[in-house]
Amino acid sequence: MSDTETSAVAVAAAIVVVTAAAVWIWKGLNMAWFRPKKHEAYLKKQGLSGTPFTFLVGDVKREASMMEQAKSRPISLTDDYMPRVMPMILQTVKDHGKTSYMWLGPTASVIVTKPEHIKEVLNRFYDFPKPPVHPIVELFATGVALYEGEKWSKHRKIINPSFHVEKLKVMLPAFYESCSEMISKWESLVSEKGLSNEIDVWPYLGDVTSDVISRSAFGSSYEEGKRIFELQEEQGRRVVKALEMAFIPGMRFLPTKNNMRMRQIHREVKSRLKEIIMKRQRAMEAGEAPKNDLLGILLQSNSGDHGMSIEDVVEECRLFHFAGQETTAVLLVWTMIMLSHHQKWQDQAREEILQVIGKNNKPNFDALSRLKIISMILNEVLRLYPPGILLGRTIEKETKLGEDMTLPGGAQVVIPVVMVHRDPELWGEDVLEFKPDRFSDGISKATKNQVSFLPFGWGPRFCPGQNFALMEAKMALVLILQRFSFELSPSYTHAPHTVLTLHPQFGAPLIFHMI
Repeated sequence: MSDTETSAVAVAAAIVVVTAAAVWIWKGLNMAWFRPKKHEAYLKKQGLSGTPFTFLVGDVKREASMMEQAKSRPISLTDDYMPRVMPMILQTVKDHGKTSYMWLGPTASVIVTKPEHIKEVLNRFYDFPKPPVHPIVELFATGVALYEGEKWSKHRKIINPSFHVEKLKVMLPAFYESCSEMISKWESLVSEKGLSNEIDVWPYLGDVTSDVISRSAFGSSYEEGKRIFELQEEQGRRVVKALEMAFIPGMRFLPTKNNMRMRQIHREVKSRLKEIIMKRQRAMEAGEAPKNDLLGILLQSNSGDHGMSIEDVVEECRLFHFAGQETTAVLLVWTMIMLSHHQKWQDQAREEILQVIGKNNKPNFDALSRLKIISMILNEVLRLYPPGILLGRTIEKETKLGEDMTLPGGAQVVIPVVMVHRDPELWGEDVLEFKPDRFSDGISKATKNQVSFLPFGWGPRFCPGQNFALMEAKMALVLILQRFSFELSPSYTHAPHTVLTLHPQFGAPLIFHMI
């Protein structure tokens, strides 16, 4: 090749490199600055106000600083804990109004708190789909809660029957066995000290709800699934940590200690679940009748052309291990904390149980369904301490919301559930008080038929496991209240914080008394 040809090739190569670099730089600048600024101008034209955009990071640094500051201050049970869990959203709404915007990295997040807007967003799930599952979140769980379109529709149709009333009745003995084992442990701990003792109930409630999932959803004992729960719990913490930096391009590919451990956990959880699933499938192929549990239903579904693949079944099991266990555990722990602080309601709940079920009788489905005071208490706890504190939806293309607002494609909608649940305009000036009797005539009366109660979501995509969680919580509370009275320990520190769901940061030490 002549010098001229070599020179021409070098120039061409240089042009390609420079062009590629220019395109890369333009895309980076567009993502980190130009597109957010365009969205900012667009939202202002709609009459919305919000936080000013900061290059690339948006409000992430500001929120982290606010959260750190809020967590450094102790709070009492009667204080509002929102500054601890969503300080940036809270401040944005105070400064810019109930419909305003902030920035999750370079993405505009439109905060929606008005019931009519919430109803529209959650009903129009094709216009406001769930956010694409971030690859980091996929390491924790996917499944029906995160799917969209045809796959969501198909999985939902297959899964729904496992939560029908008749199936819940079949699962009730598993609820009873798991809860009874926990009660026996507590009775031993209390009797060691005479008639009363301090117990941190939080780890026990995590164990019992894990046991219930293993027995009622997978037909296995807690021991078989124990390692999966431990791994998923660790994965949840690691995913939250990783998501804090997820707005930085390529961050998830770096061989950090956290990233490598997340991938290791992902492989082990899938492997262990596949083992449980294949064991059940081999038993079914050998002629064993399908069991009436979630796994049985999923495996029956995948026998035809329109069913789920084994990989799909693994993902649904992974999701249910988390969602089924976490939701009920956090509902129970906050219920016990509230009943410890509000002894009057604990006494009323126990009195109702003694009237409807008795002191030593085993609860059946019909009796649990008649516990009105317990239902009121659970609803009020779900209002004040919803397991999931916010719901997020994406906007794929320019979309109208309400009468006179249009939102830009590429932005997202954030519904701060806990803020809606604690809005005095929707619930009254006593909104921060624990008052289960606000639900005495049911949810629709309490909400004045507005979409303002969202502990399990709302609309076509509400959580299908809602009745499962509530029935399990009722069973646990009946057995606990039949045998013990309890109060807050002096060592209890009120510190709600989020690890995917709303946890008590320092556990829940309570003083138990045998009755």
